[in-house]
Amino acid sequence: MNEFSHLDSKGDVKMVDVTDKTATVRLAKAEGKIHLQQATIALIQDDSIPKGNVLTTAKIAGIQAAKKTSEIIPMCHQLNLSFVDLEFELGSELIIIRSIVKTREATGVEMEALTAVSTAALTMYDMCKAVDKTMTIGAIKLVEKIGGKSDRAVEYRPSVGIITMSDSISASSSEDKSGPILLKGFSDAGCRTLHQEVLPDGSDKLVPTIQNWIKDGVELIITTGGTGLGPRDLTIQMMENKFDSKLPGIEQALHAYGRGKVKTAMLSRLTAGVVNGAIVICLPGSTGAVKDALKVLIPTIFHSFHMMKGEKH
Repeated sequence: MNEFSHLDSKGDVKMVDVTDKTATVRLAKAEGKIHLQQATIALIQDDSIPKGNVLTTAKIAGIQAAKKTSEIIPMCHQLNLSFVDLEFELGSELIIIRSIVKTREATGVEMEALTAVSTAALTMYDMCKAVDKTMTIGAIKLVEKIGGKSDRAVEYRPSVGIITMSDSISASSSEDKSGPILLKGFSDAGCRTLHQEVLPDGSDKLVPTIQNWIKDGVELIITTGGTGLGPRDLTIQMMENKFDSKLPGIEQALHAYGRGKVKTAMLSRLTAGVVNGAIVICLPGSTGAVKDALKVLIPTIFHSFHMMKGEKH
C-alpha cells in the first residue's frame, strides 16, 4: 500500500505540494444514486414538486459545489475548472446522477466530480423530502480519471545506465550528487540500473561506454553534466552526431519545465535521441535539473519502449 500523501513524517495532516507538478488537461467522472418512490419520480418528471424543478436545481447545485470543493474539503487545492456538467438518468425507483469535471491544472479533479454528485443528490433530497420519507442516497463513486501520472502509467520498465560527466567528481575532489538522485529516482519507479559511471568532461570514453552498455542490454542511458557553456562542457558536441534519430519532444518538455521554474534554465543545453535501439538523454549536471527531469520523464518515457516495439500509442 502507498503511503498517505496527506500525512507528514509525524503523522500530522498536510496539504500536498503540487508546485512542481506539470499542468495538464485532467478529467474526472463520478456517479451516484438516489432511491425514491415511484410516485416521487412521477412528480419530478411532471415538474410537480412544490419546491420547484428538481433536476435543474440539482444540476446548478452540483456545478456550484464542484467550484467550491476546496472550501469544504480541507486539503483540496483551489482549481480553475474549465468545465462542469451533470446529467440524470431516471429509473422507476431511482435517479442515477453523473458528473464530469475538466481542468488544466497540476492536480486532478476527482473530488470536484464526487462533490458535484453528492451535492446534487442532497439537493434532490432536500427538494423532495416533504413528499417522500423513504429516500436513500448511495453508491457514490469515481467512474473515470484521465490525466496525471496514472493516465500515463505503463508496466514496462527499461534497464538503465547513468553516466556523470565531471572533471572534479572524476578527480574525487567533489561529490557526485546528481548521479545518485537519478539512480534513486529510476529505482523507485521500478527500473533496474545495470551500470553507473563517472567520467571526466569531454572524455573520449563516453561514446564507447554508451555503445558497450547498449550491447549489454541497457535500454535507457542518462548522462548528467557537461552541457553548460564552458569550454569543457562537451557532452552535447560529442553526442550530437551519434544519434540514429533525435527525440525533440523530450528536449522541449525538459526545457519548458525548467524555464517554468528558473529563468536561467534557458541557458542550459540538453539533447535526447535513439542510439542502436536505446534511448540516450543528456541532462545538465545540477541536482535541480536532474530532479526536474525525473518529474518530466517518469513514467512517460517508459511508454516510448512500447512505441519502439511497434505497439500503439
